[in-house]
Amino acid sequence: ADGPMKDQVNASSAALPAGISEFQAAGIRSLPCQTIDCLRVADAAASLECRATRILRLAGEANYMVLGVVTGIHLRDDCVVDGRFDLRATGWLSRLGYKDYAITTETFEMERP
Repeated sequence: ADGPMKDQVNASSAALPAGISEFQAAGIRSLPCQTIDCLRVADAAASLECRATRILRLAGEANYMVLGVVTGIHLRDDCVVDGRFDLRATGWLSRLGYKDYAITTETFEMERP
């Protein structure tokens, strides 16, 4: 997600009863995926459609790692600049932990030695 979607991203984390749509509760437009049978976020800067290939149990009461393969990619047209995915205009939204988030609008490249 990009910066302008921060409130919707946060709203989608609400603990909702079974049968209640996170999309509707958070005011997020949805579209059907093309390679899997579920919905995706229509206005997301990028959406990846994935199929799970392996689920590993990790240490802890309810900790799992889900591995998968990407089967479809959707990029918003305004987020592709000179053929590259680029969110500098709207900012990369990052969850940092606890209640903390960041919106990054400046990035840089460095060549490896």
